[in-house]
Order: sequence, then structure tokens, then C-alpha cells
Amino acid sequence: MLLALDAGNTNITIGVFEGEEFKGIYRLTTKLPRTSDEFGLLIVDLIKQCGATPDDIDDVIIASVVPNIMYSLTSSIIKYFNCNPIEVKSGIKTGLKIATTNPKELGADRIVDAVAAIELYGGPIIVVDFGTATTFDLVSGDGTFVAAVTSPGIRTSAEALFKGAAKLPEVEIRKPDTILAKDTITSMQAGLFYGWLGQTEYIIKKLKEESGYTDVKVVATGGLGKLFSKESKEIEIYNPRLTLYGLKYVYERCKGK
Repeated sequence: MLLALDAGNTNITIGVFEGEEFKGIYRLTTKLPRTSDEFGLLIVDLIKQCGATPDDIDDVIIASVVPNIMYSLTSSIIKYFNCNPIEVKSGIKTGLKIATTNPKELGADRIVDAVAAIELYGGPIIVVDFGTATTFDLVSGDGTFVAAVTSPGIRTSAEALFKGAAKLPEVEIRKPDTILAKDTITSMQAGLFYGWLGQTEYIIKKLKEESGYTDVKVVATGGLGKLFSKESKEIEIYNPRLTLYGLKYVYERCKGK
């Protein structure tokens, strides 16, 4: 079995693969400080839910955008799973050609998302990841990472609104029944939802326009990706497991499979 870990700014997503199939997907909060033993015991306990044990895990691969957890997380894998994890970083074999100014700046999550998108859907393709940041990545048909756009995530923006305006409450991020809002909560939901929907569609159209890829596919992932994929005319596919699939494909390329 393969254990794939995507360590994002908000959550650590854990996927257990047996061959081509998912055995289970689990999440931990990233922001809580944890020792290697805490990480190890939590991960072992979670994978038991799908009937897996540390002895069943043959290899581990990690994509992380949170450097300060990596020592504890990596140590936990070595101690509890008896293997040295593969970390997605500069120099690793991904099959992706990165044409940005400084490839080392590119987040591991964006690399594995791009790898999965090309593998599953072909290119050219735009990957939109609705996470702590909302990212838009353009990958050409030959697997070249062409361009990257980064904006604040919708929850990040919403939190700034709640905290910065004393009289505004914290609200659920959802599509209101109408944009013709008549109270504070629905007016905030309308602004957040339609504002982000408009931004998403504009950035996708602009990427298509300036790249010349008019027939480009668009795939979305991330926690709020489903909400916006339903409403956007630009997003064709929603795949909440895109990053985990990308980790699996990168692992296979590293191992020559």
C-alpha cells in the first residue's frame, strides 16, 4: 500500500492507496503543533479505519507547503512506518516541465495537481485549487507548467472581513437564494459567493485569452471547489482527490513504474 500525505496550510489530507484504488481518505488539522509521536499515533489510528496497519504500508510520499511541520511529520513516518518518505520538491522526477522564472518557488501541491490533471484529463488544462489560497495553474498539452496565478482563498478573505469589521458576523460560505440580499448575513454571502465566482471566471478567461489556449480544459479541486464548479460556466470538472492522485503518479514516476 502507498500512504500519500498532502500537507496544506489548513489540513493534512491522508490517502491510502492499494494498487489503483483508494482504501481511505482522512484529514488532520495542520495548525495544531504536534510532536512526531503525536503525528505517528494519529496517522496509524486513522488508517486503521480502512483496515490498514503500518506493516501494510510499503512507501510514503509527502507534498507539503508547511515547512515547520516537516521535521516532526517526517520523523513520525520513519518511526511508525519504518520507511523514509519521498518528499515532493525541486529535483524530484515528476515528468512535468516547469517554465516559470524560478521553478523552486512552485509549491509541491501545485506540482502534483498539475501532474494529476495532465495524467487524468490531458492538456492544455487549467487547474483551479480552492484552498487557503485560490490558485490557477496553466499546463500545456506537452506537460509544461506555463503560468501560475495566486489569490487569497475565499475563507481567508471571509476571515479578514469578519475580523476587520466589528459589526459583521461570521457567516457560512454558501450561495444565497438571491443576490438581492435584504439582511447582513445574506448580503455577505452574496458578496463572497458572487464576488469569488466572478473573479474565478475572469481569471480563467484571461488565462485562455493571453495564452491562446482557447480549447483548454478546466478542472477544479479543493474544499470549496464543488460549490463553485456547480455554478461556473468555465469549470468543466471537479475532482476533490486530484492532489492525492498526483502524489500517486509522482511516486510511480520516481519508482519507474
